[in-house]
Amino acid sequence: MSGHSNYEPKTGFEKWLDVRLPIVRLAYDSVVDFPTPKNLNYWYTFGGILAVCLGIQLVTGIVLAMHYVPHVDYAFASVEGIMRDVNYGWLIRYMHANGASMFFIAVYIHMFRGLYYGSYKAPREVLWILGCVIYLLMMATAFMGYVLPWGQMSFHGAVVITNLFGALPIVGESLTTWLWGGFAVDNPTLNRFFSLHYLLPFMIAGVVGLHIWALHVPGNNNPTGVNVKSKEDTVPFHPYYTVKDGFAISVFLILFATFVFFNPNALGHADNYIPANPLVTPAHIVPEWYFLPFYAILRAVPDKLMGVLLMFGAIATLFVLPWLDTSKVRSMRYRPTAKLYFLIFVLACLVLGYCGGQLPDNHVIPGLSTFKLIDADLNSFVWLSRIATLYYFSYFLILLPILGLTETPLPQPESISEPVLSHPASTPAGATAAPEKKG
Repeated sequence: MSGHSNYEPKTGFEKWLDVRLPIVRLAYDSVVDFPTPKNLNYWYTFGGILAVCLGIQLVTGIVLAMHYVPHVDYAFASVEGIMRDVNYGWLIRYMHANGASMFFIAVYIHMFRGLYYGSYKAPREVLWILGCVIYLLMMATAFMGYVLPWGQMSFHGAVVITNLFGALPIVGESLTTWLWGGFAVDNPTLNRFFSLHYLLPFMIAGVVGLHIWALHVPGNNNPTGVNVKSKEDTVPFHPYYTVKDGFAISVFLILFATFVFFNPNALGHADNYIPANPLVTPAHIVPEWYFLPFYAILRAVPDKLMGVLLMFGAIATLFVLPWLDTSKVRSMRYRPTAKLYFLIFVLACLVLGYCGGQLPDNHVIPGLSTFKLIDADLNSFVWLSRIATLYYFSYFLILLPILGLTETPLPQPESISEPVLSHPASTPAGATAAPEKKG
């Protein structure tokens, strides 16, 4: 999609700057005049939404860091002090805490959209891999940020998660000691997590820049999955998509504001308003909601090392997805069988998230206990997690490779414009619609 620039400097300063640092030309070609497929729907607005979320997290995080004290004796009090004594500190803190959840809501929708429309397929493999790197950095940043308030769930969650690295052979013990900065979760751990939590968002911003660069080389994918054939298939990004994305961002910010102003603690845990106490363990240690599917995978396996490997393997599988899907058709609009399996995959992810937040010990699923033929032990959330975990890995490692070889896709349009131009509503009164092409 990159090519000849249509930018023409208008003022003397723009001409002077364009010769020395063509930053205005870059912005014009990347945002204003960038040719974009004209059939993008609202599922494609979440990239812009994610950029706004990142900006909010960076700004609010910098302000919070000015008042936060990374010390086990003062961290909890400093957070409460931000809420009570800093001007609008409650707003900044709630925006940052809920902003993390909004960030993950948007990124999960963005990822599922990419899976459905095949945005990871050639020539966009690097674009997809960079997106996975961003996701991995987000998870690390969010985990370390969750530890900083130094409440009960923060402290004990850090103990549980960091101990998982100890299960790794050879390097596990050394890695855990390095994360702790000692021999237990204590003040050095909090200092390291604060430092990394402050650093990683800027790394995310850098990878986002690479992600956008990788997007602008092949251009946007689109719901049909058909490559752009001519200029008639595209429109300039501005004003068409700036207005569309602006509207979607406004609606998303209304949802964001609803949580911040009306229910700011809905997505958190009450135990984190209790100061950390190493001698008192919460009845149920759970991570934040966006980690729950992976937490369910971890608990689904009785062996600690295997559970850790599967948990990290669930993310690692995403990196090699472009080579696992063997189908030549990008969009699942034209792959009815793959669409069905994809919907089951989404359901499996939701089930994993639900199970991750439940007590695993002999907890019977409501309603299933009425079936006498099913053993009571099989009704536990652990077994449901195992079934969903099996499907998660089967979808990527078995179903997608086989479907690409065996599935018969529906006929694809010749161009992006064809589905629109062949629609009766696009035919002027008195004119005759062009005959549809037969598959």
